This record gives sequence, C-alpha cells and structure tokens, in this order.
Amino acid sequence: MAYRYGGRGIGLIGIIYIIIGVFVAWDRGYIYEDLLRRVGSALLAIFLWFLVLLEVDLHINA
Repeated sequence: MAYRYGGRGIGLIGIIYIIIGVFVAWDRGYIYEDLLRRVGSALLAIFLWFLVLLEVDLHINA
C-alpha cells in the first residue's frame, strides 16, 4: 500500500503568487529581454545537452 506524504503540490494560489512576482520583477527591471534569452538558451543547453556535444548552436537570437 502506498502512502502519500505532503501536499498536492504548488496549487493555484502558488501559481498566482509566482505570476504576480514575475510581473512585478519585470515591471521593476529585474527581468528583461536579454536575461530571458540567456536563461532560455541555458535551459535548452541543459535539456538538449547531446545537441551541444554535436556542436549545434542553441543560442536564442532575436
């Protein structure tokens, strides 16, 4: 028999809290386009690391 410990995850209130936080950070200049491009490129490189080893350029340019 499996027992589940803890809550149900982040929940709707948590998601709303994060969305508002992202909006406020964007509005106050903590998050900007170049930062999003760099984070996006880094995430692509992390999840598609095998393509990086094959010398595929995963940088996001706009």
